[in-house]
Amino acid sequence: MYSDAHNSRQLEEDERCMVWLDIDNTLYSASVGISHAMGERIHAYFVGMGLPEEEASTLHHKYYSQYGLAIRGLVRHHQIDPLDFDRKCDGSLPLEDLLKPDPELRKLLQDIDRSKYRVWGLTNAYNTHASRVLRILGIDDLVENIVFCDYSDPEFNCKPEPEFYHNVSEKNTCSACAMTIAGLRDPTKCYFVDDSLINIQSARNLGWGHCVHFCERGIEHMEGGRPKFIGSDIQEGAVSNGIVTISKLEGLRTVWPEVFKQ
Repeated sequence: MYSDAHNSRQLEEDERCMVWLDIDNTLYSASVGISHAMGERIHAYFVGMGLPEEEASTLHHKYYSQYGLAIRGLVRHHQIDPLDFDRKCDGSLPLEDLLKPDPELRKLLQDIDRSKYRVWGLTNAYNTHASRVLRILGIDDLVENIVFCDYSDPEFNCKPEPEFYHNVSEKNTCSACAMTIAGLRDPTKCYFVDDSLINIQSARNLGWGHCVHFCERGIEHMEGGRPKFIGSDIQEGAVSNGIVTISKLEGLRTVWPEVFKQ
C-alpha cells in the first residue's frame, strides 16, 4: 500500500528512476535506541497475550526471523488485530523524544536530481509510523510517497518477500507491490538502500539495479527482541553480488554519483 500523493495516470507516465529509502534504522542511526523501545513493546504484547516470558521471547525472535516482522507471525498464527498491535507498539513509541530534524539528511535529499529520480519510502512499518518519522526528521516534503505494509489487510506482504517488491510470476497479480504502485516496469531503474542485508539481497535477486546496504557496524540494537551488534554476522567487504555497503548515508553521494545534481 502507499500514501496517495499522485494519481495512477501520473505514475504510469513517469519514466524517471526510483530511489527507494528504507526508513527505520536507515534514515536515522540505530544508536538513538528506537529498536530497543520497540523490542520492549513487542515483548510486552506477546506477554499480554498470556504467554510466559521465555515463550514470548522465543516466539518474538522466531517470527521476526521467519517472516521479517513479528507481527506477520502473530497475524498468521494467533489471529491478532494488526492495527491494535500497531497502536500499542509503533504508535506508543516516544519518537519526538528520540528523533530530531536532521539538516544533513535534508540536504542529501535536496541534492538528488529530481528531473531524473523520484524518491519514495519503502518500509515494513505502517503508514502512520513511517509518516511520523519523516515528519520529525524534517524530510516529509522530500519523500514523495511511501510504500508501506498495510496492516489492515491480514494477507499483507513485507520485505524481504519478493511479492512486496514486484510481481514475480504471471500468477501473482499483486496490486500492492512496490514496482506496480510506482508504475515501474524496469527493475534496473530501482536504487535501494536498507539497513537489512536480507531485504537488500531479496531486491537484488529480483534484478533491482542499484542496491546499498546501510551498515552501522558495531552499534548495538535489538533484532527480533534480542540485542545484537550490527554487522557481527556479516563478513567485512565492500561489495557482494553487486551490493555496496556504506556506514553513513552521505556515502550515497559516492556510490550513486549520477543520482545527485552535478
